[in-house]
Amino acid sequence: MTGAKTAVEWLASVAPDPEACRWEWERNPLGVALLPAGRAWDVLILPGELGYPTLDVLTRVLDQPGPVLVDFGDARMGFFVPAGTAARWLGTGVRTAGHGTWIVVPYPGRSTGGVRWLVPPDGSGTLTDPTLLELAMHEAAAGLATDDPS
Repeated sequence: MTGAKTAVEWLASVAPDPEACRWEWERNPLGVALLPAGRAWDVLILPGELGYPTLDVLTRVLDQPGPVLVDFGDARMGFFVPAGTAARWLGTGVRTAGHGTWIVVPYPGRSTGGVRWLVPPDGSGTLTDPTLLELAMHEAAAGLATDDPS
């Protein structure tokens, strides 16, 4: 099974009807699906100006971080973390998508005009550890603070 096909099955598994979701998603001309968070994963949504340096830190310390989405304007980035993280997250400036919320997810391996994968899911269920993500955010924020000329 290819990585994209495995990733599609992993993502669609959270839908109320995974088979119908996958069938529609594969035929959707926009290449996106609305999927519920809080079942297999939650999403922590960072502002792009913090998200990109955070991802840089994560990729220096991890071989494979969990999936990461970015919106079409690069204004926000969504890091996939274990389910339940959103309910416990206390950080300011970070939005959460957990139980009871839905997110727009692009089809893995297909180009869309909007939301896209920076780190596509590998289909194995790899998620970013929220503690490592928080530490990476602190390091990224510290780097941004020292880069600020004001």
